[in-house]
Amino acid sequence: GQIRHSLNRPINRISPMTLDVRTEQQTEFLPITDRVQRAVSETGISNGVCHLFVPHTTAAVTINENADQMVIHDVLQVVNKIIPFEDSNYRHMEGNSAAHVKACFFGNSETVFVQDRQLVLGTWQGIFFCEFDGPRNRQLYVKTLEG
Repeated sequence: GQIRHSLNRPINRISPMTLDVRTEQQTEFLPITDRVQRAVSETGISNGVCHLFVPHTTAAVTINENADQMVIHDVLQVVNKIIPFEDSNYRHMEGNSAAHVKACFFGNSETVFVQDRQLVLGTWQGIFFCEFDGPRNRQLYVKTLEG
C-alpha cells in the first residue's frame, strides 16, 4: 500500500531497488554505505528498516569498521588464509569452491534500522559488498519498509 507524505506525495511502504556493483578484484570488500544511504533517501521513508540481499552464491554483504581501511585488509588476509583459493580437497568443478565457502560464512543479507531518514549504524560501522569470485558485475537488492 501507499501512504501520503506531508507534501501529498505518495510513498511506498515497501520500496525495492537494485544497486549494480562492479568488482575489480578476485576478493574484495567494497564500501557501499553511501550508495545504500542514497537509496534509502530516495524512498522517502523516515523510520523503518532497510534490508540488503545479495543474489549471488559467491558474494556477500557485511557490516564492519569503515574508519580504518586496514581492518578490511586484515579481515581479507585472515579469510584468505583460513579458506585458501587452492585446495586439493575441493570437489566443485568450476574451481571457485573457496568463494562459495567464504560467501556462506559472511552471509547474503543484512538489515539496518532507518531513523530520521538515516541508516542507523555505529560510529565506526560501514556496509560492505563482499566479492569472493571477481571481478564481476553484481547486484545488491535493497528493500525498505516503513514503520
